[in-house]
Amino acid sequence: MFEDFYLPFGGKLRSDNRWVKLAKLIPWEEIEEQYAENFADSGMGAPAKAARIALGALIIQEKLGLTDEETVYQIQENPYLRVPRTPTETEAVSC
Repeated sequence: MFEDFYLPFGGKLRSDNRWVKLAKLIPWEEIEEQYAENFADSGMGAPAKAARIALGALIIQEKLGLTDEETVYQIQENPYLRVPRTPTETEAVSC
């Protein structure tokens, strides 16, 4: 999972990093199933973000005691903080 994480400047993430370890402990598939049940595919409004993105950002925010805006900046600037969100996400995070 995290071994395939895209780093634009090369290199690899360390498997002993606290965020990598935490991401491995969370049952993402089970959470995604339960999370998806709360959203209807009505075609109205913006599609919901994946549970891993939403929950991952919330975990980061709570563990670090950050504001919404600072959470976004931290995720943008630190590749390890993207691991709890999604290992293959390469798009920019915006405010």
